[in-house]
Formats: sequence, C-alpha cells, structure tokens
Amino acid sequence: MKAVVRDRYGSAEVLDLRDVERPQVGDDDVLLRVRAAGLDRGAWHIMAGRPYLMRIAGYGLRRPKAAGLGSEVAGVVEAVGAAVTGFRAGESVFGTCRASFAEYALARPDRLARMPENLTLEQAAAVPVSAVTALQALRDRGRVEAGQRVLVIGASGGVGTFAVQIAKAFGAQVTGVCSTPKVDLVRSIGADHVIDYSHADITDDDQRYDVVLDIGGNRPLSQLRRVLTRHGTLVIVGGEGGGRWTGGIDRQLRAMALSPFVRQRLGTFIANESSADLDVLRALIETGAVTPVIDRVVALQQVPDAIRDLAAGRVRGKIVVAP
Repeated sequence: MKAVVRDRYGSAEVLDLRDVERPQVGDDDVLLRVRAAGLDRGAWHIMAGRPYLMRIAGYGLRRPKAAGLGSEVAGVVEAVGAAVTGFRAGESVFGTCRASFAEYALARPDRLARMPENLTLEQAAAVPVSAVTALQALRDRGRVEAGQRVLVIGASGGVGTFAVQIAKAFGAQVTGVCSTPKVDLVRSIGADHVIDYSHADITDDDQRYDVVLDIGGNRPLSQLRRVLTRHGTLVIVGGEGGGRWTGGIDRQLRAMALSPFVRQRLGTFIANESSADLDVLRALIETGAVTPVIDRVVALQQVPDAIRDLAAGRVRGKIVVAP
C-alpha cells in the first residue's frame, strides 16, 4: 500500500510517499480502508519531534519509533480481529487510528464510531481529534452553561471552528479571535462577536468572559486572567513557543500551579478520544448544530505542503487527506 512515512525527525522535507506492507490485523484491531484522514496540529509535532519532551514520553529519542503519521480517519472496515465485537467488514466509520496518511490503517474499536449520516467521508475525517478536543475542553474542563460568555482564541483553526459551534450548541454567547482574512469564516459558523487580533486586543473593550478557551496561543497568563470573570475558567489547549524542550507546556504548568491560589480556575488537559464522545458529536452533527469546516482536500503526495501551510497558519478549519 501507499503511505506517508519518515525515518527521522524534522521539517516536512523528511516525509516520503512509499510502498509499505499493509498492516496485519491483531485480535483487538480493526483494519480500515482509509477513505480520508484529517490533518491536525499534532501531526506537525510528531513529525518534528518537538517539543523534545514528546521524545522522552515515548515517541523515540533520536529517531521516531513509528514511521507513519496521521491519527484522524474515516473509512470502511476491511477486517476485524478475533476479539472485536460491534464492527463488521463493509461498515463506514470514523475515529482515530495509527498512521492514517495511508491506504490502510489499524484502529482500536473503542476509538471508532458509526459515521454521521449527513457527512461525507472527507468531512467526517476532520472531526475525531479536533472536535473531541473542543468538546472536552468546553464540556468537561470549561463546564460551559447556557447564557455564559465564552471567548475562543484561535477560532478559525481545526479545534477552534468546532469550539465556536459546540459552545453555541450549549447556549453560550461566543466571541471568536482570529486574523483579518478569517473574520468572515468565524462569523459564518455562529460567533456572536469576532475580535480581529490584527487590529484589536482581547483586553481592549473591558469585556469579561466566564470561559476562555486558548487554542495554540502564546498570550501571557496575566492577560488571559484579565478577561476572565472573578470565578471564570481558563482552558489552555496546546500552545506554541516556549523553546524546543517544552514548547508551550511551561505556560500550562504555570496555570495549573497558580490555580489553587486564585478564585479563577486555570488549567489544561489532554484530550482522550473515545467512541462515546464520537457518538455525542455525531448527534450534534446530525442535528445540524455542528458542521466541519474544510479548507481543502489533498492527495497523499501533497501532505508535506499541507503541513507547511498548517504550520504557517494558512489553513481555515481543517485540511483533509484523501488516499
């Protein structure tokens, strides 16, 4: 089969489209014929091996342990392992897997779900990591309730476009933060207000928010706290900057350390993809409350250019790879 692989850490130049062996199905595996794969920010971090703490955490110190990339997937079940129940060959599913930038991929059954009836395979592939992250950030960490004011920093990206829509579905009043070329997009997905950070700052209007969701940002904690209500909640999702070793993790650690000593709740989390939350998202999608925003669909050989565009901030919503 064809797959995007690499033998070392680095920029997009390390990626190569090669013929590799098709994965072998273990007892607990589901083998998928990949119809589409979402590109999320995590793919860049895994490709680059940065921050270096990722390597220590198990991705491989000097070179990657796994050659493939990609985790979001939508496709057709090709085969199931002897211990797998609930899925059968020929079913269309979406979820997360190992190395989805390929023609076939292995997945765990507890990270797959039935496809939303009103989505194409390309749209469904944009959901699993980004939408689950947004859902858990708002529902579990932010505890968003109807009538609250929610600020989404990074509202035009993969997680952000889902966060705006999910927060609206929860009944919140949503303000999105993005750059000038993406203002119309953020308005079109339901944001009540949009702050163009090229011309204004989140602190300019003295507005206070019950929940601030900071996606891939680098603003100081002091600035984020100034726009929170007295008992508001800050949820940091990812982050950039901070050096090669820690990336944005140092800011997240400072937030968690400060939180016990202030009235505001400050913190971060690591998303946990699951069939249960994919089912929650499918319900929101099938009612029309949430719709994936697709920047474009690319072929496997175009993955390096797609990752460059993602890293440079030139993507609206999600790029999807269609083998």
